[in-house]
Amino acid sequence: MNDLSRLPATDLVARYRDGSISPVEATRAALAAIDEGDRAVNAFVLVDHEGALAAAAASERRWHAGSPLGPGDGVPTSVKDILLTAGWPTLRGTQLVDEAGPWPDDAPAVARLRETGAVLLGKTTTPELAWKGVTDSLRHGATGNPWDPALTSGGSSGGSATAVALGMGAWSVGTDGGGSVRIPAAFTGTVTIKPTYGLVPMYPASPFGTLAHAGPMTRTVSDAALLLDVVTGFDARDWSALPTPAGSFLDGLDDGVAGLRVAYSADLGYGENDAEVEAAVRRAAGVLADLGAVVEEVDPGFADPVEAFHALWFAGAAKVLEPFGDDVVGRVDPGLHAAIARTGPVDAGRYLDATAVRMSLGVLMGRFHETYDLLVTPTLPLPAFPLGADVPPGWPSSDWTSWTPYTYPFNMTQQPAASVPCGFTAAGLPVGLQIVGPRHDDALVLRAARAYEAATDWGAAVPPAAPPGS
Repeated sequence: MNDLSRLPATDLVARYRDGSISPVEATRAALAAIDEGDRAVNAFVLVDHEGALAAAAASERRWHAGSPLGPGDGVPTSVKDILLTAGWPTLRGTQLVDEAGPWPDDAPAVARLRETGAVLLGKTTTPELAWKGVTDSLRHGATGNPWDPALTSGGSSGGSATAVALGMGAWSVGTDGGGSVRIPAAFTGTVTIKPTYGLVPMYPASPFGTLAHAGPMTRTVSDAALLLDVVTGFDARDWSALPTPAGSFLDGLDDGVAGLRVAYSADLGYGENDAEVEAAVRRAAGVLADLGAVVEEVDPGFADPVEAFHALWFAGAAKVLEPFGDDVVGRVDPGLHAAIARTGPVDAGRYLDATAVRMSLGVLMGRFHETYDLLVTPTLPLPAFPLGADVPPGWPSSDWTSWTPYTYPFNMTQQPAASVPCGFTAAGLPVGLQIVGPRHDDALVLRAARAYEAATDWGAAVPPAAPPGS
């Protein structure tokens, strides 16, 4: 992996501005990283070498003329193959979608990327219909972890996380309906934020409804803030889109955490952690205290809402399969069909009951944040496990939610939640720290993530380059 492919977007843009490197050089480095390593990890389902280099050349001309389109002009970027991209197929990891298209539309986040001049490299892997917490599908195979390709990258934005970890573009945009940017960020040692719901508009609407968010996946917190600046912005195609934010998420990013009231919960009161994960996250809470935050060990006080989440999640999954007919069973991920069957029928009464649980959880967390500015937890209770399985070997449950207990509650409440690297296990696998804030205070979450990142060196660790041709 060459040094240029490791530069964060903030550095790339600064060097484009002073002329020390060009968008073409950065794009060639990202494409070289893909060419050299992607066979080992399977992060991409589509790479557009010619289109990326043409876009980079256009960006280079704009920088030379002193007229970049926006703050991300020339940044090599990938997009999860869930988000529409005009001219490229969006297959969603399923054999049910016809590649022929047509494909005339950009999702809102992709449209914003084009408007800023970002260089779109290609589309990243996802499990079928983004339904689970690992990344594999019948159509595209499995995505390996950058630290060990024999292990899972997590999911469902596993391709995006692996891509940015290995220098295959500084930025990627993923989606998160139950942890799908945070899970792979934790497993791969990368950075992400699931923004407040509606801050990054989505079109078409997700089958998982208002659980689903889109968000940045990067190697640094500053890059996550910059990418969030780019992909936010009102879009009339999303009925729930929030107004375009005023200012930048980079403003005040380095203001620190002194005086903030931070709740540290090791397990939300119902989880169980790998000992190395718990120790790493406890140390991370101590770092925040050393930086001047007032840290108190306390649980928010809610029971695991998994049954309500399942009703909401798998009602959406069943609905999206419905138009494909009765023979769909043999054409989709067997685990998806089995999970829908385990959940059982979700009638209106059950759906409304689940929505009531969700609303109560939102009220509880709203009140909790009247006392505590932030909540920190492990992103996940365990490190990455072997590739090709939905759950770890010997795990007592078949449900991906059983090993992701700290992520999906905050899709139900629509709060911003970031994941940043906070250590490694003895086997050399990353551990993630989750930072959760009140709705609409994404800037505070990023500020805390940046303070932690700046005080530690976990984010600077570089995975080994995937062996060429592996």
